[in-house]
Amino acid sequence: MWASLRLLNLYRITLAGLATILCYSSALPPPLGSTDFTLFYVTSIIYLITSLLNLITIRRQAPNFEPQVYSHVLLDIIIITLLMHASGGIASGMGILLVIAVAGGSLLIVGRSSIFFASVATLTVLSEQILSSWSQPALESSYTQAGLLGASFFATAILAQALARRLHESEALAAKRGVDLANMAQLTEYIIQRMQTGIVVIDRYNTIHLINASARNLLGSTELSNSDTVNKLPQPLIQQIEHWWSHPDDELLPFKSSDATPSIMPRFAHLGEKSDSGTLIFLEDMAAISQQAQQLKLASLGRLTASIAHEIRNPLGAISHAGQLLAESPRLDKSEVRLTEIIQNHSQRVNTIIENVMQLNRRDRSNPQEIDISLWLASFVDELCLNEGALRSQIHLCLSTEINIIRFDDSQLHQVLLNLCQNGLRHGDQNSAPQLWLQGGISNESGSPYLEVIDNGKGIEPALAEHIFEPFFTTESNGSGLGLYISRELCESNQARLNYIPIPGGGSCFRITFADPRRRQVI
Repeated sequence: MWASLRLLNLYRITLAGLATILCYSSALPPPLGSTDFTLFYVTSIIYLITSLLNLITIRRQAPNFEPQVYSHVLLDIIIITLLMHASGGIASGMGILLVIAVAGGSLLIVGRSSIFFASVATLTVLSEQILSSWSQPALESSYTQAGLLGASFFATAILAQALARRLHESEALAAKRGVDLANMAQLTEYIIQRMQTGIVVIDRYNTIHLINASARNLLGSTELSNSDTVNKLPQPLIQQIEHWWSHPDDELLPFKSSDATPSIMPRFAHLGEKSDSGTLIFLEDMAAISQQAQQLKLASLGRLTASIAHEIRNPLGAISHAGQLLAESPRLDKSEVRLTEIIQNHSQRVNTIIENVMQLNRRDRSNPQEIDISLWLASFVDELCLNEGALRSQIHLCLSTEINIIRFDDSQLHQVLLNLCQNGLRHGDQNSAPQLWLQGGISNESGSPYLEVIDNGKGIEPALAEHIFEPFFTTESNGSGLGLYISRELCESNQARLNYIPIPGGGSCFRITFADPRRRQVI
């Protein structure tokens, strides 16, 4: 509104300034000022001064908007009427300037003000005509022109009022749409930044236009921001982008930006119809996809184990019971007793394998919850020392102050750590005393919390380390080969990763990298 009033005042300054300059230059064209030059000159100066003063009132917005509009329009009507009277009345043609004043006021104020402005302008023109006829009887009267000019004022006011109403409605609608668009943009930004799927938008100039928090966490590059170039992205992703640009129909493969980050599956799409209009990249955490597949696999395996338990455990129990009865016979020699021991040992081993597999059936659904890892580990270590016969001096707990809350199923985390700690105590240095280190912190690359179980044993040979997570793989004669396999399966069902990290000089390190607690888990 104030901008429109400022524009109208600029027109008034131009008009008053032009009239004043013409008076000073003695080049005033007829009929301007032909009847009373002094009145024309003085009125022009007063008009210019008041218009310049109005610059200050408009800038300070004092008084309010409507009083200023009324004062400006009414002053214009009076000034232009005086200039018209000084130039010979209606015949001078200056009355047309009153149409602009009435139209300007009608556009700035919506309501009946337009009729008021037209009425004042009409009465002023008629008064000027009466005054001219009374002071100069010799002049031909122009009441007809005055009436027509007054009619044009009312027509202009009505049309301007209709236009002003339409403009105000359009302005209100545009303001409402602007607010809606701003809210929608804010909501869209909020959703994108909190999506579990990583989003990266690259424009046609290979500049990162948008990257959300999930993409930064998945790529392990928390410093990435909008306006960075594509070269700031991890090299494996850059290679995927370049390959897709050249061969968009090829099958996409998952990649890892570093050893500490999860496996990522990229998806690419053009932002427009043209291939160079920009690229939209979706980054999916393979752990979430693996978790869903894991749930299905565990459910299927659970049904299988129920069948196995029904079909095998009954005859296995009969074999074991028969072996026990046979061992109690007094007529057995030592070699036959040894055979019964073999029957019992292997029956127990088969039974252990069945129970380990059945654990997957009982835990086919994870229930992740927030766990205070420092308090949880303190309780776990006390229980480990009590049940496994380990000394408290053999367990070393080293947690960084950065790690606090993790998301994991409580019972499944207990099973995983118990298996890792039992392996560490069993394979630790038996000459002195097995030692375990439970240490955790926040990964510098991915920003995810981790927990490591480290022992002081001989470590695992590189040739065997590739197979330790395979089911039924074991180097012990009485082992089932399912402990590490089940531990990794349970970690994946909680969107965590279990990896073996060799330690130079001996010892084994198993690292659990938990899901980022800032990203909600998909169940």
